[in-house]
Formats: sequence, structure tokens, C-alpha cells
Amino acid sequence: MAENKDQALDERLKSALWFSIGKIVDEETLKLGVNATPQFIGALTEMVWAQIENVSIDLENFAKHARRSTISTEDVMLLSRRNEGLEVVLKVYLDKQKVGKSKRPTR
Repeated sequence: MAENKDQALDERLKSALWFSIGKIVDEETLKLGVNATPQFIGALTEMVWAQIENVSIDLENFAKHARRSTISTEDVMLLSRRNEGLEVVLKVYLDKQKVGKSKRPTR
């Protein structure tokens, strides 16, 4: 029964992902004046789903290796080392977050 619930949840999540990707593809195809087939959207959804699965496994393994049960920003930064552009964007974002937290008044 738990397996059925997990499978149903996966299907709902994949449907939500398909819907979101479909909206993005529709917006972009209108801008570019091109068409995208439902098969393209389905294939893109499957590719994104597989990437999400791989990223989640990597993040879980990084946290487990550090003997933690919670994924941290350090795990995300470790994962982003494979993509230099993403790593830079994330570092800038984290730096802004740290500055914002330090400017908050203490209670």
C-alpha cells in the first residue's frame, strides 16, 4: 500500500512538472514564433525528472557522507562545483542572504 502511495505521489509530481514545463515551453515558443510538439514537452519532462532524481541522490549522499540527516547549503555548493556558472550564481545569492541576515535587528 505504501508503494502505491509513493507511486501515486510520483505521478502527481511528474504531472505538475509536465504542466509547468508546458507553460514555460508555450511562453518561449510564442516569443520565438515556433511550435513545440507534445512529444517534445514529454521528452523534456522526462529529462528534467531524471536530472532531479540524480541531483536528489547526490545531495542525500553528500549529507550522509558528512554524517548528517539534513541536506545543507554546503551540499548544494558541493554539487554545483560541476557547473561553474551555477556555482557563481549560488555564491552571489548566498552572500546576499548572509548580508541580509546580518542587517536584521536582533531581538
